[in-house]
Amino acid sequence: MDLILETDRLILREFKLSDAEAFFAMDSNPKVHQYLWNKPVQKMEETIEIIEFVRKQYIENGIGRFAMISKDTNEFIGWAGLKHNTEKVNNKINFYDIGYRLDEKFWGKGYASEATFAWLKYAFETMNIKTIEAAAHTENVASNRILQKIGMQMTEQYLEDGISWNWYQLDNNNNF
Repeated sequence: MDLILETDRLILREFKLSDAEAFFAMDSNPKVHQYLWNKPVQKMEETIEIIEFVRKQYIENGIGRFAMISKDTNEFIGWAGLKHNTEKVNNKINFYDIGYRLDEKFWGKGYASEATFAWLKYAFETMNIKTIEAAAHTENVASNRILQKIGMQMTEQYLEDGISWNWYQLDNNNNF
């Protein structure tokens, strides 16, 4: 993909294998995975497999999660983006979801909101997606706040493997 999105502080670009070290540092942190099944990656090979999987999604679905890079420092902050979900989640399949994950040292600085606003604009204006969906662990206050801040509406709660999640939706009303 030749897609690059920019915000005031971020460059959002496709993942590269050169992101693996910083991605591994983020994804091996148990705090980052507190609300993600508590399964941080253990080996660099897992991170490389994730990057290869996401890169395959670019080809198969025309979209995927993108690396989030600081314009000021050129540091890997985390990832954000759209995913065409082809697996069943909350009894739904074949939908677009918006998501993000940040390295702990970048939490609380507004990067996830900034990136997701850019992705919503791209989804609605360029891809003409009708509805964006997202899920956040019920107890993950920060993630729920981000989804609400970008205008998503919680439509229901559901259980997955005994864990409570909030389900969010936002319809494309061409208001961007």
